Amino acid sequence: MKLRQLPVRQLERHLKPSTSPLSSQLTRQLSTRPSLLRSTPLPRPNSRCKTRFPRSYSTVVPASELLFGQPVHETHPHILSPGELTPGITAQEYHQRRTALSKSLPPDSAVILPSATLKYRSGAVFYPFRQESNFLYLTGFSEPDSLAVIRCVGDKPGDYLFHLYCRPKNPRAEQWNGPWSGLDAARDVWNADEAGDIGRVEDLLESALKGVTKIFTDAELTKYGTPTKLGNLVRSTALNASTQPLKSHINALRAVKSTAETVNMRLAGQQSGRALTDAMRESWKTEKQLAAYLEFHYQTSGLDGSAYVPVVAGGSRALLIHYVLNNSVLNESDFVLVDAGGEYGTYITDITRTWPVSGKFSQPQKDLYNAVLRTQRSVVSLCRASANTTLDKLHQITENTLKDQLTQLGFDMSGDAINALFPHHVGHYIGLDVHDVPGYPRNVTLKEGHCITIEPGIYVPDDERWPKAFRGLGIRIEDSVCVAGDNPIILTTEAVKEVDDIEALRS
Repeated sequence: MKLRQLPVRQLERHLKPSTSPLSSQLTRQLSTRPSLLRSTPLPRPNSRCKTRFPRSYSTVVPASELLFGQPVHETHPHILSPGELTPGITAQEYHQRRTALSKSLPPDSAVILPSATLKYRSGAVFYPFRQESNFLYLTGFSEPDSLAVIRCVGDKPGDYLFHLYCRPKNPRAEQWNGPWSGLDAARDVWNADEAGDIGRVEDLLESALKGVTKIFTDAELTKYGTPTKLGNLVRSTALNASTQPLKSHINALRAVKSTAETVNMRLAGQQSGRALTDAMRESWKTEKQLAAYLEFHYQTSGLDGSAYVPVVAGGSRALLIHYVLNNSVLNESDFVLVDAGGEYGTYITDITRTWPVSGKFSQPQKDLYNAVLRTQRSVVSLCRASANTTLDKLHQITENTLKDQLTQLGFDMSGDAINALFPHHVGHYIGLDVHDVPGYPRNVTLKEGHCITIEPGIYVPDDERWPKAFRGLGIRIEDSVCVAGDNPIILTTEAVKEVDDIEALRS
């Protein structure tokens, strides 16, 4: 089957948006334009009065000179296009997501979403902030110390109120900690119907939840049997409301990607794939050098950086599925397995490639590699809605194909052999998270907009059960794939994987 390998700009023609456009009556007046700050002019003097007044001036601060806690188009036009709140995702799409979620919930219910908190590495040294995925998916707001509430007020599309509680502007605090966006921006840029000071949330939440009978949240309301601070707050402000998990409702939305989301993932896959192919051209002495090269390429090609801690595993270290020490020497006679991908607009790509450190396959390396590659190509071809399949079914097909391939190479595939050689699942969902929509089942029939990985691997232990020529070899080949109607869309096609193509890179 011929697989399409589309450039980013052509994706929009072939992918259907995951949500239908809203009617003109339902479309909200959404803004992404920050308000301009203007001084109040002095009153004009009476023309008959001889007293002279100093001339008054109106000072306008362009939006491009304001400071926000994250990029907006006016301050970062090199990152965001007009109308976008985050790269590639418009304010309208965020509204459509909130609309779709509220439509799936009963009237007089509410969704409560706490933001992520700043994580500390050690002492006063912190990690770069990364917003909680569901919070980001529904708001586009990427600051800590925030709480979002989506109040369902009716049963028609768009019948919701969006409350966003965050930090008000504080020049003294921002001098030390960097800028944050403030309450006016919460309303004017992120389109909150109501914005409030997170420091006063105990007073403000009661009115937001007045009359609510059901609260949907995945926030931690109790810990070790004791109510958390948020749990106590919810109970005290919504006395008669029951709480239910949000996960199943939002997972159903997040699992099916819109055109804009898929374009972001294609950009991440394109640049990450090019980085891996360029890395194959070079001769590497250590795992650390190779990992650093990939991170540099991600950062300088327009991506946000690495989507996850990469695996750069030389030799038998490739048998360790999540080896991330990346601190050993690479030997010319070995394979190197690299599981690394970048992200764009917080949307990730997941790629694994395995190649000989020398650039030239030995015969055993080539034979085992081609067994995995033939399996991977076969399974990728089934990532289409017309195949009427699931991730679990694809895994079963992968196991059976690998058994056939390995038997031809002299492996005894009786008993639990396949589980010993291929101990992980063939794929998972991808999106804002590497393992996206946690809890979303793998037995769901794949349809257009599902984005997944296909990653068969063989990891041969160094013991007498297996053919001697293949002992100690670890191989995984992984692509990120978007399910379409009759053909899969490979998001990571720039990363070469054919034996001839890999060897040609060094010739």
